[in-house]
Amino acid sequence: MKYYFVKLARMINPFAFLNPEGDEGIRVMGHREYIGGHWDEIGALQFDFLKSKGLQPQNYLLDIACGSLRLGVKAIPYLEPGHYLGIEKESGLVEAGLNEELDHDLREMKLPQIVISDAFEFSKLEQRADFAIAQSLFSHLPPDMINNCFRKLHPTMAEGGIFYATYFEVDSVRKNPDKPHDHGYFAYTRSEMLTFGENNDFVSRYIGDWNHPRGQVVVEYRKV
Repeated sequence: MKYYFVKLARMINPFAFLNPEGDEGIRVMGHREYIGGHWDEIGALQFDFLKSKGLQPQNYLLDIACGSLRLGVKAIPYLEPGHYLGIEKESGLVEAGLNEELDHDLREMKLPQIVISDAFEFSKLEQRADFAIAQSLFSHLPPDMINNCFRKLHPTMAEGGIFYATYFEVDSVRKNPDKPHDHGYFAYTRSEMLTFGENNDFVSRYIGDWNHPRGQVVVEYRKV
């Protein structure tokens, strides 16, 4: 347990709240570091994980808090045209992803659908998702916003659709900040994370470790 604490302390920046948010933060930190760095590693981790869980080119994939397309640059070429769905509150991140990380001809051919919203407006997307993923989103949000995400996501998922969410896990309930922060640290117990899904009509299943470089674990939520 002592080793785990030391490892966790090295992964989390205690001064993260001092980093600027929004366009200023993107300008200062860059679009890759703003979303946490580990660009190639975490992008590949997500993509390989989703394929191992059955993602096929014909499926619709919803990337929640898609940022500057760390997952998107791998998923968009793989999926059929129009089948990558993204939602993100920072337009500057999306613009950087589309213009600096994704080939123009590929973007024109694959037609990713991305909505800019800070209110989980999944209903603005034209298709229902077969798979959804929120990688390191709930590590920046308080409980009320997590519940809002689940509540709005459920009606926009396909029947039998699966949602994967990652988070920092703690053994006992901690007092998280009241307000979200793009560079903040929020952590939850396994029970809390399972309950978020169950309270919003998902069947929750704990998966746990998936080799995340910062030690985040993952939970599966299935719409039934």
